[in-house]
Amino acid sequence: MVDSNNQYPDYVEKVIELIVSKGQEPIRLDVYITNAIANATRNKVQQAIDDGQVTVDKIPRKGSYKIKPGDTITCVFMRPPPLELLPEQIPLDIIFEDEYLLVINKPAGLVVHPGFGNRYGTLVNAVLWHIGYREAIPLAEFSDENEEEEESLPTDDFLHAVVTNDDMLRPGIVHRLDKDTSGLMVVSKQSSITPHLTKQFADRTVQREYIALAWGIVKKDHDIIENQLAPSPRNRKVFTVVSKGGKMAKTEYKARSRGPFATLLQLKLHTGRTHQIRIHCAHMHHPLIGDASYGGNVIAYSGLQSHIVKAKAQECINSMQRQALHARMLGFQHPITQQQLLFIQPPPSDFISVAELAEIPIPNDLMVTHPTEK
Repeated sequence: MVDSNNQYPDYVEKVIELIVSKGQEPIRLDVYITNAIANATRNKVQQAIDDGQVTVDKIPRKGSYKIKPGDTITCVFMRPPPLELLPEQIPLDIIFEDEYLLVINKPAGLVVHPGFGNRYGTLVNAVLWHIGYREAIPLAEFSDENEEEEESLPTDDFLHAVVTNDDMLRPGIVHRLDKDTSGLMVVSKQSSITPHLTKQFADRTVQREYIALAWGIVKKDHDIIENQLAPSPRNRKVFTVVSKGGKMAKTEYKARSRGPFATLLQLKLHTGRTHQIRIHCAHMHHPLIGDASYGGNVIAYSGLQSHIVKAKAQECINSMQRQALHARMLGFQHPITQQQLLFIQPPPSDFISVAELAEIPIPNDLMVTHPTEK
């Protein structure tokens, strides 16, 4: 029985044996091992050597030891155990379902797909249970390089995806929302239609619209932000705007209503980069309320005029324990029926409560629920 609460299970021992070939030139032991073992890093190899977990012909050697043909190198590494996809009975807010796909209103706090620190309790685990799986599905082990990665690439096979090299499992997931972003997602139930949905996202034919609560008074009623995004050199888990060498990102926004210290934004994605809306709002000095990664978990507006207003702003931070971002609209073509589907979901209660605290009225058209065929 898998313990779904144990997100960080004990590492298991893995033994790798290498025999140096006849034509091998003498090079350092640590360099040879790093080059010979897939996904090995120099630091981890050196640590294993320092810990006495590497022997040459059963004798512990230093990293500077020069290997020679015929040497038998034995390496003992501690690795995460193989991942098992465990179907879990997690409630899903299903907006639409047929035999091919699901449209789900994802709550904030639900991780979309398994990763090293989120082996269980994800949307994928819930979907597996929902479609009738009850046994754990064994998968390949994680690469050490991916221990803290949250991003991964989609696979085109819902039931037989495996973890390989730099890609982690995303069965049936053709797009993603950040853990703390709420809103609409489509999930394929059959591997045959996954590529068709994925292509719509790649071709940018999917309608995606968000609403967000941003710090400060956004001056323009309408604007388009277009620039390049790349991983931050200071922290690989966040991204930043760069002048060159990044991926082009384009976000269109409207300022729908304003309060004393914050603005309600309606945003349309023209591209789908990681954290795109969060980065773009922070870049224009209006980070999203509650967004700890991009400066929104503190009062990010200097124009507060009274202690009362400051107290309300602080209350917003205390109440919004996530970024104030909601995916309200999702439209796409059904891969089988070819019908154009459109779904709209109003924001959840925590978003509405913070808008009220910030004295920002939410227009009626942003509060409707609208699942329909166009």
